[in-house]
Amino acid sequence: MVIEGISSHFANIEDTTDHSYPRLQLENFKRIIQKLEKNQIEIPVKHIACSASTILFPETYFDIVRLGIGMYGLWPSKETYLSCILQKRQPLSLKPVLSWKTRIAQIKRVPKGAFLGYGCTFRTTRETTLAVLPTGYFDGYSRSLSNSSYVLIKGHRAPLRGRVCMNFIMVDITDIPGVSLEDEVTLLGPDGKEVISANDLATLSNTINYEIVTRINPLLPRVII
Repeated sequence: MVIEGISSHFANIEDTTDHSYPRLQLENFKRIIQKLEKNQIEIPVKHIACSASTILFPETYFDIVRLGIGMYGLWPSKETYLSCILQKRQPLSLKPVLSWKTRIAQIKRVPKGAFLGYGCTFRTTRETTLAVLPTGYFDGYSRSLSNSSYVLIKGHRAPLRGRVCMNFIMVDITDIPGVSLEDEVTLLGPDGKEVISANDLATLSNTINYEIVTRINPLLPRVII
């Protein structure tokens, strides 16, 4: 048997500004390595650092680091950013690199008082123009965003109306001029002066930005720019 390496993972480094537990984990990791080395067990590759510890604690680097969420240009958490400030360190300038887009599949006008979507969870208060988008929870757009999220069309916010369905959503484009079939729609990312961040969607979904970006269906086409 040949040992390739040893690794561990911090359990509570992103959820708090008190890093006593991660430091305890780091000391345990070092102690295990020392014991192995005393017994002539060579460990070629040692790693424990995730994005948060890579940002906050250089002493966790060892041989390699595991940049996950940081490679998307996203902060692991608000607490990680605050920890940088508390350590009087200049926070990294992380720029999100992921955009998620779709196109308008249908434009439909409905009268005042019309119920929209499953469960009749939204009722129009005026004559409304809707854009139907071929994206739903199958694609990774969380059902918890029903009636609370928005998309960007021509640099304007278009609020989501009704429930997120399996493979489509409806947004209100009544106040956005010049919208046509097949127009590009931004679900995540910038459009003009507006931007929808993974953190924005995470807040609306009561989750974390990790889940927003990782649950996007892998069957969807990726375009590398």
